[in-house]
Amino acid sequence: MQRFKELDDCEQAVGSHLGYSGWHTAIQQQIDLFAKATGDHPWIHVDQERAASGPFGTTIAHGYLTLSLVPKLVWEIYKVDGLSMGMNYGSNKVRFPSPVPVGSRVRAGAELVALTRGANGAQATVRVTIELDGGDKPVCVAETVSALVP
Repeated sequence: MQRFKELDDCEQAVGSHLGYSGWHTAIQQQIDLFAKATGDHPWIHVDQERAASGPFGTTIAHGYLTLSLVPKLVWEIYKVDGLSMGMNYGSNKVRFPSPVPVGSRVRAGAELVALTRGANGAQATVRVTIELDGGDKPVCVAETVSALVP
């Protein structure tokens, strides 16, 4: 894990890769719970029998479920000490180039793209690339923006 003692240390890391999270396994129970929580129930996500004869041979995680893992995975990559608060501010761009089949493993890599100072702290822009273990394309690429308050 990359640790920064303060925001000034983060500025020095702009343009650098911060590291990788651990691996996370996509399980059907999590996919089903996400479908229930969001009301998003297409067969490709929740009907294991039908999905077995579908284009991926199994169910796949929702793209937005994959995106929702970003905070958890990024917490494993870097931390800024001395903050009173950090929170999601938004995303500039999100893409899902490849599916996440149930039972597969994903991890995130993070690159600090920008750190913009403001009156109440800073906004950190981080490019998060979630990769599939053994995959040839990322499953999610998101440029996230976080508010960092000292």
